[in-house]
Amino acid sequence: MDILLEFVKTTGFWSIGFGNILMIVIGIVFIALAITKDYEPLLLVPIGMGAIVGNIPLIEGMSLSVYDMHRWVLEDGQVVYQPGSVLSYLYFGVSWGIYPPLVFLGIGAMTDFSTMLSNPKLVLLGAAAQVGVFLTFLGAIWLGFDLKQAGAIGIIGGADGPTAIFLSSKLAPELLGAIAIAAYSYMALVPVIQPPIMRMLTTRQERLIRMKPPRKVSRREKMIFPVAAFLICTLVAPGAMVLLGMLFFGNLLKESMVTERLANTARTAMIDIVTVLLGFSVGASTEASTFLTRQSLLIFGLGALAFAIATAGGVLFAKFMNLFLKEKINPLVGAAGVSAVPDSARVVQMVGQQEDSHNFLLMHAMAPNVAGVIGSAIAAGVLWAVLT
Repeated sequence: MDILLEFVKTTGFWSIGFGNILMIVIGIVFIALAITKDYEPLLLVPIGMGAIVGNIPLIEGMSLSVYDMHRWVLEDGQVVYQPGSVLSYLYFGVSWGIYPPLVFLGIGAMTDFSTMLSNPKLVLLGAAAQVGVFLTFLGAIWLGFDLKQAGAIGIIGGADGPTAIFLSSKLAPELLGAIAIAAYSYMALVPVIQPPIMRMLTTRQERLIRMKPPRKVSRREKMIFPVAAFLICTLVAPGAMVLLGMLFFGNLLKESMVTERLANTARTAMIDIVTVLLGFSVGASTEASTFLTRQSLLIFGLGALAFAIATAGGVLFAKFMNLFLKEKINPLVGAAGVSAVPDSARVVQMVGQQEDSHNFLLMHAMAPNVAGVIGSAIAAGVLWAVLT
């Protein structure tokens, strides 16, 4: 019996807590949503499995660890990642902001900016959606977060997981897990969160507006754009240099037509590998004792508010632009100003076709959608520069 008791004490059943069970259930829910509802499966499956792995308690002396950017910190006798373990090396790419620029490289290599170039005024919708970032920043300060923490939380409003991870690793590494999970969760829930806001803020007549097909963009324009846009954006916000440099480098690989092999690697194998490592290691960092806190709950609440404000900001600004435009913009397109590419654009298409099955808004929505990616990176660069 003594031997049996000692064995039981070495199992996870002996030391598992309610918080660990709750996080494991959340991980299973993420996986279920990804499989049954097709909500961002490339993100939710790794994050969900990581959350399950990160909440299995180990025997005494093998407890979990939290990496706090510069040293290993023991909290409540538990360690999230042990020094020298495989997970500690995987999480290094998250905590030091290595994975996000690599994701941006892949995004650039698969992004076509021609719809944005064909109708430049739609860029303003991507900029307008960033209002969610700065209003959430103010709300976080009001709730008692310090300036750096508020800046990291605010970027959730951009609905851009890699940017949120990058900025929080620089400004508030202690909140990195909660911010990353919130950002990716709301990206996955785009088809659930955005449609009610879009319908509430528009009339049926506005949702029926048809837009002219975008003009054809020349190859020369496509090749000039990544270099010119990088120079303009980074001179305005040098803090965005790393993210935007990789984004536009990837796009140049694609549009130059002479580096197709490199572009193909960036948008397929490389971004897939980085997504697996990023999602799993972020999920595994959600150990209950450090993740289930009042701060985390506030971050999730602020994240939902930020996403709703960003969506509303894009829609309302499109309605404002229509006051001065002869060729009207379908206000639904403004909702794609958040940088959840391409899910927000797909939602615009879906909501538009519910009113008129022959109204094709996807190509138009891609313009503010990719502009939102640039806008969120610039917002992150501004916050990093001002708050550092």
